[in-house]
Amino acid sequence: MKKLNVGMIGAGFAARLHSDSIKRIAGMDIDLVSVADTKLESAKQIANIYGYYKYTDNYKEVLQDTDIDVVILATPPSTHLIMTTEAMEAGKHVICEKPLTGYFGMPNDKKPIGIKVSKEKMYNKVLADIKKLRNTIKNSNQKFMYAENYIYSPNIQKAAEIINKKKSTILFMKGEESVQGSPSSFASSWEDTGGGTLLRIGCHPLGGILYLKNIEAKTKGIDIKVKSVVADIGSIATTLTSEKRKYLRANPLDVEDFGTMTITFTDNTKATIFANDNVLGGVKNYIEIYTNDSSLICNITPTDELKTYFIDQEDLEDVYISEKLENKTGWNKVFVSESIKRGYVNQMQDFLECVAYDKQPISSFEIAAETTKILYAAYVSASEGRRVYL
Repeated sequence: MKKLNVGMIGAGFAARLHSDSIKRIAGMDIDLVSVADTKLESAKQIANIYGYYKYTDNYKEVLQDTDIDVVILATPPSTHLIMTTEAMEAGKHVICEKPLTGYFGMPNDKKPIGIKVSKEKMYNKVLADIKKLRNTIKNSNQKFMYAENYIYSPNIQKAAEIINKKKSTILFMKGEESVQGSPSSFASSWEDTGGGTLLRIGCHPLGGILYLKNIEAKTKGIDIKVKSVVADIGSIATTLTSEKRKYLRANPLDVEDFGTMTITFTDNTKATIFANDNVLGGVKNYIEIYTNDSSLICNITPTDELKTYFIDQEDLEDVYISEKLENKTGWNKVFVSESIKRGYVNQMQDFLECVAYDKQPISSFEIAAETTKILYAAYVSASEGRRVYL
């Protein structure tokens, strides 16, 4: 049994998901060594819940810890480039949360940057940053693993198996993630998040779609890339009065809360991605795949495994029903084995096996880089009202 030591940077929602998933993987002896967060109390809480030996408010202590083999970056995207570089220089393998990176402002930018800075400038800066990070990873002996859980969802993996076996030609795909908005105040500002809903949650279905198209390409022994992008974005919540917005969490300042994009591949097939921060009723995740010989509908969440009906919420305060679904009365679809169904456990199993047995991750840097590149091309398309060719 392989032994690995893990450090966590960040102590928010993603840190909880990843820590819980690591506890569920099989075939390896994993120690959770240290967790860091700028809020020491948050780091302490994660350490106590999941059994980290140490906690700190200085992430560099995690990087400098010689006992740690793998570092998980459960931090805002603005930190990913520098922390990945520092971690690899410290000899750590890196598991990086999505999205890979973005544009967060330059010294002479007028603010708010989401309105004042051209998307073309953002796009070019992001491409340069990705190139620099690619060289850092290439020149390192460490592994970079991109935490895109959609790819590891069991129904996406089963669809990939079917496409591989049947050698199907994917004609069109449609993917969506829609939510009630983000509870984080940072999600309102481009400077903090690098984009709005298209980047923050649209990256999930896009990553899954790129993975599935790559499966088709590998099966056929050909190379299929994204040729062009057409996109539209907007801020819907800002059109509502405060009373009309009382059930929604979206509060965009200079980011979009609605985004849609259509990508055309080099084989002239298509895919559409939809992301929205104004959808009540919990998280909506799916990818639909239409091929020359099949239709594959991957409903990631919600599922129909367990339906509940409650007249009141008494004694249910600590019972988790669904992400972003506070009201438990009436009929609901409960997330059962969510960490498995949404791919989090499979993801960590793959990543830590890659480190232990020197394998390549299913969700790699190239998917991370391509996802980010396409998303920023979409922002150029939306801002200039034209098709952008990659």
